[in-house]
Amino acid sequence: MTAYGLLVFEDAEELDFVGPWEVFTVSARLRDSGDTAVLVCEHPGPVRCNKGLRVLPDHTFDDHPPLDVLHVPGGLGARESRLHNPVVTGWIARTAEQAAWVHGVCTGTFLLHAAGPARGRRVATHWSQEDTLEARGDVTVVRDARYVVDGGLVTSQGVSAGIDSALWLVGRLHGRDHARAVRRCIQYDPAPPYLADEPV
Repeated sequence: MTAYGLLVFEDAEELDFVGPWEVFTVSARLRDSGDTAVLVCEHPGPVRCNKGLRVLPDHTFDDHPPLDVLHVPGGLGARESRLHNPVVTGWIARTAEQAAWVHGVCTGTFLLHAAGPARGRRVATHWSQEDTLEARGDVTVVRDARYVVDGGLVTSQGVSAGIDSALWLVGRLHGRDHARAVRRCIQYDPAPPYLADEPV
């Protein structure tokens, strides 16, 4: 059984977590093995995301189940307000220590850097923020890579790239044929299509 926990917060970029949510939940349905995906937030109640989508988290930092995969999206909230919130960065740090995998999308990498899991690692982020992240130090920003894997840390470029990295992750967890079945189910057919390529 695999438990996915997707962090949400005010001004999170919608597709940064909705794309991976689709991959993780379709994977769970295809596996029929009790896999779960939950949205986790600092506070209970609705959250308004970067472009106005409102979502209702399943859990707070205090009551979520143990997580095998911690997912951190980007957006304005990731690189501004939440970046300086020690409750959020502290929770990410603690949860990342317990999770088998940490998955960051877009400027979610800024939160992972502030919290610690991305420090000293090779990472990807949105092309427009690569210089800013690199200037923070203690991180190697890999440019022109859709996603990057460094140990148990998977980070991807912005927005739709999170679908690619999430597919790679379910392929790593449950096999390439399974990831291809997920890709087919969600009718995701980029150019080139997902072929379980090795990350940069």
